[in-house]
Amino acid sequence: MALINDHYLKLTKNYLFADIAKKVNAFKVSHPRSEVISLGIGDVTQPLCPAVTEAMHKAVDDLATKERFHGYGPEQGYMWLREAIVKNDFLPRGVHIDPSEVFINDGAKSDTGNIGELVRWDNSIGVTDPIYPVYIDSNVMIGRAGVMKDGQWSNVTYIPCSEANNFVPQIPDRRVDIIYLCYPNNPTGTVITKEELKKWVNYALKNETLIFYDAAYEAYIQDESIPHSIYEIKGARKVAIEFHSYSKTAGFTGVRCGYTVVPKELTATTIDGSERLPLNPMWLRRQSTKFNGTSYISQRAAEAIYTPEGKRQVKATIGYYMDNALMMRNALTRLGLKVYGGENAPYLWVKTPGNTDSWKFFEQMLYGAQVVCTPGVGFGPSGEGFVRLTSFGERDNCEEALHRIGRWMNERL
Repeated sequence: MALINDHYLKLTKNYLFADIAKKVNAFKVSHPRSEVISLGIGDVTQPLCPAVTEAMHKAVDDLATKERFHGYGPEQGYMWLREAIVKNDFLPRGVHIDPSEVFINDGAKSDTGNIGELVRWDNSIGVTDPIYPVYIDSNVMIGRAGVMKDGQWSNVTYIPCSEANNFVPQIPDRRVDIIYLCYPNNPTGTVITKEELKKWVNYALKNETLIFYDAAYEAYIQDESIPHSIYEIKGARKVAIEFHSYSKTAGFTGVRCGYTVVPKELTATTIDGSERLPLNPMWLRRQSTKFNGTSYISQRAAEAIYTPEGKRQVKATIGYYMDNALMMRNALTRLGLKVYGGENAPYLWVKTPGNTDSWKFFEQMLYGAQVVCTPGVGFGPSGEGFVRLTSFGERDNCEEALHRIGRWMNERL
């Protein structure tokens, strides 16, 4: 008989956002006249910019002609997009990436979840806490996380990011095989300085640790001193794989496109320790086997954001969301709430008043203000006592949500 992968049985029954949707739907059924505003799930609301939609229309027209029709493309992505990425995302920051090190994907979530296939199941992992759930769940699925005990996985080193350390993760006091870092951070909205990031690169070089660096929100960085890429740090090419996404940068949540950088200097060791082998050709082999490439239309859309018009239009959309974030941060602070993030990222990390647990505060806000947030504990143990809000909403909805929250909180006093 066929036997299931019993590691799946270790997962919580539902993905975090499925649990949120279930609770919101239950509220809507019992309160059919209430209009709920969601500031919880990080989906965008602004339409694709004109440069992108024009490129997509042209790409569709290409596929409608015999002369310009495209079938299967390169699994790694078309060279014209990879070259545009190198020229626009890295060279201006003094980072030298070869196009052969760039792998186009259908969004960062896929590659951050699949990248673990390159290394043995018994490697140890370390994660900043709180953390994007996919990092841990994908490791649970292949047995790398160990067993759950007292709310933590046995083979996972949790690196707390809290008020106590100003949300700056501390270097582990022992060796860890794989470290996940995400900056700007989802869910806390905080960032990391070059000095702090250098500590992680040095740790990885010293301990032969592999860093998986999620830079999905780098386009939202406003502070020029904050690094956009781990490769801005000397030596990072030897230890880090970096993930980028167009989902929040250019509104591609429904288009699906991003990319991963796997430097050629990056290596890992065979189990007997006799060889260090490059991971770049291994990832190409994996993608060639399991992935048929991102669609031609999506890649032409991504290419368009690097045109002068595309850059201006994408910057304007990011500015819209960051204006939302500033408005939200200021309003919530005036209400007496402690708010982190929202300055270099589209996420705000809000401390629940009176040490209320995060799921309870989620329900209080839903039933009291008809506003949806994301319970912080869903991102890890250190997320307890916080909720995440996103600035991706329509301006009018953000303003109305803040008005409701203010009225609700005043009624509680």
